[in-house]
Amino acid sequence: MQKSPPTPPADHRTDAPPPARGRGRPRAFDREAALTQATRLFWSKGYEATSIADLTEAMGIGSPSLYAAFGSKEALYLEAVDHYRKSYEGLVWGRFLTAGTAREAVMALLMDSASALTGCRGDIPRGCMVTLAAVGSEGHAELGAALRSARTSAVGLLTERLKRAVAEGEIPASVDLHALARFVQTVQAGMSILARDGAERAELEAVAEVAILGWDARVGRPSL
Repeated sequence: MQKSPPTPPADHRTDAPPPARGRGRPRAFDREAALTQATRLFWSKGYEATSIADLTEAMGIGSPSLYAAFGSKEALYLEAVDHYRKSYEGLVWGRFLTAGTAREAVMALLMDSASALTGCRGDIPRGCMVTLAAVGSEGHAELGAALRSARTSAVGLLTERLKRAVAEGEIPASVDLHALARFVQTVQAGMSILARDGAERAELEAVAEVAILGWDARVGRPSL
């Protein structure tokens, strides 16, 4: 007859609780703060030059947490572009949207661009993330389309403000509004490139003043 197994000693009972874990649960990271850091990194280095290692270091998380929270580098970049627009475009477009005339709106846009693009806040890189991005030419069609859409929306804002100015009698109906909007956008885009190359705020403000002289030559100044 087979013997029954011996009863285990009291300190080795099968119903004893498991030993306490030596480590606590991993601390949850601040997703918004991590996204802000990723945005600034993409903004300063561009998409291709930013590696996953760069991102995890800047965001203060491991690569598993990055993929769990954002899905992929591409998805993180798209979120970063959206975060950039929501967080920083007000620095450039805020006064444009509230100005009384189209001329004042454009002057505010270009002057505020001169300030924002040259680092009016010490915690942001120089230049415009959307303007300077080259992902569309680097083989990332979806990312390139998102950035083209963002740039197109800027032209749309300008064009709508110019149409209102025509309706209010500030701009002659004969003026090519699309060309005028593109002119303003082109000046602003050039300012962004110069800012990235180290141009100072005063230099870009001088560019804005010359651009307004061109506006006055084409459109005229509103009567006081």
